[in-house]
Amino acid sequence: MKKRTKLPTILSLLAALFLVLGACSNSDDKNNEEKEVKEHSEMDMNHSSSGDVPEGLKAAENPTYEVGSQAIIESGHMESMKGAKATIVGAFDTTAYAISYTPATGGEKVENHKWIIHEEIKDAGEVTYEPGAEVTVNASHMEGMNGAVAEVESAEKTTVYMVDFTPTTGGEKVKNHKWVTESELSASE
Repeated sequence: MKKRTKLPTILSLLAALFLVLGACSNSDDKNNEEKEVKEHSEMDMNHSSSGDVPEGLKAAENPTYEVGSQAIIESGHMESMKGAKATIVGAFDTTAYAISYTPATGGEKVENHKWIIHEEIKDAGEVTYEPGAEVTVNASHMEGMNGAVAEVESAEKTTVYMVDFTPTTGGEKVKNHKWVTESELSASE
């Protein structure tokens, strides 16, 4: 009889041990994912830029958010961006692309980077690239981006905005951030 009472106890202890180890593992995975997102979005991005725009990029004639107006950033390209109040410093009609690429300088593949614009693709021409197309990037939003061969993930004809904003986590004001699409902004209160 004693052997039968020990077996359920041992099985219960083993089950509890597996649950604890599983919870630790999931927590570590989540922390690693958050760390990777932060490393990609915070460390590699050139938050501010000179404000120069690619040759051939045309100012939007009737943008929803006019130059000098304010809007709220609803996207999270970077951890400190979502919810920040932005000042519009440029509005342009173009095609925005989400791309995946391996940096020209080497390193981990960057997945679904938002955004580069049509005028930032080497030898772009007039035709919009379809998802799956291979393009060469002519932009320096992130280290290793310029000259990288990228795959187009999505394309969206839209108004893109260059914005100034103060990160929601504090710190220095970001000037001339490229790019935020119209759907990623909302009216400022």
